[in-house]
Amino acid sequence: MLALTLTACGFQPAGSRPLPEPLRLVRIDMVAPFRVSEPPVEAALRDRLLRRGAEVVEKSDTGVTVIRLTDLKGSREVLSVGPDGKALEYELILRVNYDVRTGQRVWIAPQQAEVRRDFSFNADQILPKEQEADRLREFLEGEMAEILMLRIEAAVARAERQAPAPDAAPAAPAADPGG
Repeated sequence: MLALTLTACGFQPAGSRPLPEPLRLVRIDMVAPFRVSEPPVEAALRDRLLRRGAEVVEKSDTGVTVIRLTDLKGSREVLSVGPDGKALEYELILRVNYDVRTGQRVWIAPQQAEVRRDFSFNADQILPKEQEADRLREFLEGEMAEILMLRIEAAVARAERQAPAPDAAPAAPAADPGG
């Protein structure tokens, strides 16, 4: 009964909505100096696009939407220190600049996305805490990809709603009720 109610109101589980037309053929352009391997954020974004039915291509052609990622930076800041002067709590930060366009059509002008998470640190448990930090970095990378997907989908949907259909006839002026 619950499933029937949810489907009747148009509910769809996250990540199962069909992609807007401009996102069905995509190229991810990761600008990274000294790139040796695919950055995890790029891989996570590619994975989300592929799961949603997009075709991710290597070359830009007519009709290909380019998601450009630049200045990917991860950092760690100390949030609190103990009486001995050692860090007790850190904040992991992941930032990336991005823009999205199809040919000359700009869906999203250059802007920045950022995710932050804090974690406690215990000097007596260095190895487990470093492993926890690594898992948290992986989580942040997936979260960043999800945020980018949501922002890109929203911008494309908003732009498509605002643009009149190319074959739509102009609306007739409303009749003046006063006369």
